[in-house]
Amino acid sequence: MKASRWPIVCLPILLAASACGSDILMVTMGGTKSHKIPFLELARGLIRRNHNITLISPFSPDFHIEGLEEIIPEGLASFVRGYMTFDLVGARMRGEEPLPYKDIVRYGYEACEAFLSDYEMKSFLRSGRSYDLIMLDGAYPECALGLVYRMKLPFMYINTVGFYAGPTSISGSPAPYSVTPIFAKAFTDNMGLVDRALNAFWHLGALLGHGISVTILQGVLRRHFGPNMPHVYDMGKNVSFILQNGHYSVSYPRPFLPNVAEVACIHCKESKTLNSDLEDWISGAGDAGFVYVSMGSSVKTNKMPLSAHRLFVDALGRLPQRVLWKQDGVQNLTNIPSNIRLYNWLPQQDLLGHPKIKVFITHGGLLSMFETVYHAVPIISIPVFCDHDSNAAKAELDGYAKKLDLQHLTSDKLYRAIKEVINEPKYKIQVKKRQTLLRDQKETPLERAIYWTEYVLRHKGAYHLQSPAKDLNFFQYYMLDVAFVVLIALFTTLALTLIVVRLSFKWLVDYVQSKRVGSLIDKSSDLLKRSTKLIDKSSNKKKL
Repeated sequence: MKASRWPIVCLPILLAASACGSDILMVTMGGTKSHKIPFLELARGLIRRNHNITLISPFSPDFHIEGLEEIIPEGLASFVRGYMTFDLVGARMRGEEPLPYKDIVRYGYEACEAFLSDYEMKSFLRSGRSYDLIMLDGAYPECALGLVYRMKLPFMYINTVGFYAGPTSISGSPAPYSVTPIFAKAFTDNMGLVDRALNAFWHLGALLGHGISVTILQGVLRRHFGPNMPHVYDMGKNVSFILQNGHYSVSYPRPFLPNVAEVACIHCKESKTLNSDLEDWISGAGDAGFVYVSMGSSVKTNKMPLSAHRLFVDALGRLPQRVLWKQDGVQNLTNIPSNIRLYNWLPQQDLLGHPKIKVFITHGGLLSMFETVYHAVPIISIPVFCDHDSNAAKAELDGYAKKLDLQHLTSDKLYRAIKEVINEPKYKIQVKKRQTLLRDQKETPLERAIYWTEYVLRHKGAYHLQSPAKDLNFFQYYMLDVAFVVLIALFTTLALTLIVVRLSFKWLVDYVQSKRVGSLIDKSSDLLKRSTKLIDKSSNKKKL
């Protein structure tokens, strides 16, 4: 049975309950272009509803969207270009951390300084432009909270990194380490004792690093917005609504508060007809079909070591399938097999929706994972950094992915993995099952996102959706303060009971002892009297 398609038209209730004509400012400071995609999709939907959208990001537009104003601060864009120069694949192949801990920590405050020091951003802030709502990226939102403070507006998050629990947790939604795998490691929500301990360790390490970064970033914000600006942690608790880039069918079931809605696959679309060049190439493969390879926007193939390229070419060249491989630039590769074609850009969703596709080889980026489920294509995931490991672990757990480790990857391992995923029916069966679950929704993720955005606009921030849990600290939230008071009360009660028992026992002993002494004295006195009488009688007899 073919999975049902999401409707194209909006729900009647969505059409009736609008807040048309609002001015909305969107800001994403994420270090990869994929962070921008959910914002663009929501912007398209809101523009069709007659809203005015301004989007600030570090990435120049690849295409024009009528009605969308994009601002690309050159200072921020330049910083991001300079930052994302790491040899991510090479480091992973060597068994090293692709992004060193210190570089992760410094990104937030250095990007913030570049952003706020930019001439265009200074002009924008001085312009006095007014908006009705600000939408921030849940990844690195702290700097943009300065704009919230300056404009005194309600704000929302699009939590682009779906497995990152920071924004939902700080606003009050439960995220216990026992079932919340950290987004940067290959844990799932089914962890034993050792994994839970390691997961907690990495969570605490991430909190420490984030705390250091935010402490420095707070100083940057106060230099630009004044010393009275509240702490960003306190501001973050006041988020009106969070559009969570996840869904229980492809991520994990989570106990979110009413001010959170899941919008995974907000960007997913039905496939369109390919251009004649691609279609002819694919058709030439016959029943063998084709394999699609892409490492997304975050992993630049032109920065991959030549050995990694050669490894892929050796494995892909042995396949009976044809191969479409997205590359970011010209590589120093020779003797490319005739079944492989390299392209700087490919229409990914149109390829994933093509009936002849057999497998998708991916880095495991979250948007790619959603797309592959939406189009029911099994995958081989080769994680590189950030959330790739957690995404791949979930896909492998769900049964539609084969995960490979770059550190131990060989062309033979890659070739065997491709053959396994193509030939073993279980991968296709499981991805179709997930596709059915993902598509079985009462409205599309875009419709849901539009509804809640307009809901926040209509209700001036919708603060009634917030939970007081957001204002509780760790000890209060987990009732540790209550447990401490109860323990003190129990200890005090026990101590008092012991004192009373001890004093009572002592009094009883003293009382018993005093009674015995009194009895002995009485008996002694009686004996003394009797002895005295006997003596007196004896004396009288002698006198006689």
